Amino acid sequence: MKKNILLIAVAAVLVLFLVKGTKIQSVDEYYLTHMEDITEDLETVTISIRCDTLLEPENWNNLDEQLRDEKYVPSDGVILPETTYVLRKGDTVFDLLKRVCRYNEIQMDYQGPDTNVYSTIFIKGINYLYDFSCGELSGWMYKVNGEFPGVGSSGKKLKNHDRVEWVYTCDLGRDVGDDYMTRNNRPDSDAEETSFAGTGAVVGRREEPA
Repeated sequence: MKKNILLIAVAAVLVLFLVKGTKIQSVDEYYLTHMEDITEDLETVTISIRCDTLLEPENWNNLDEQLRDEKYVPSDGVILPETTYVLRKGDTVFDLLKRVCRYNEIQMDYQGPDTNVYSTIFIKGINYLYDFSCGELSGWMYKVNGEFPGVGSSGKKLKNHDRVEWVYTCDLGRDVGDDYMTRNNRPDSDAEETSFAGTGAVVGRREEPA
């Protein structure tokens, strides 16, 4: 009897040791730690984050002084080089950006759909670069396969081999290959009142650079 009790006690200790030594991951945690585990049978997408426009002398001078540092604006303008990641079922541009920023420890700030008039997620800042950080017409925009979709990042679903590019504009898209005002049939006189519907937000608290 004593022998059986001893065996049970030893087994209990072993189970406890194994449980304590085993890290239980959620689905999100699993995908986060296996983002680059790519096999031939998996669907993939590429994503990059750039702020080249801020390197232009005029834009650099307009940039908030505290952001004139290589940790916010890399010398080559590349915050994240084009990188391939696994595409999850139902992924949107926002889902991918959020996961990639978390994985690469890049600061990202966004506004939920219930806190703005557009009822979609707005990307407010990436790597502490926000709307208005470089003047009234500055902010983040994104392209998919070289085109600006014109919809919120949370409303743009991705498919296999899509190429996502996040770019920082200092001129409402004109300096990155898109003319927001023309595309939305709005005169330049409206520019100061325009937010990047679907890509950024001009209101809300900002996170201070570290």
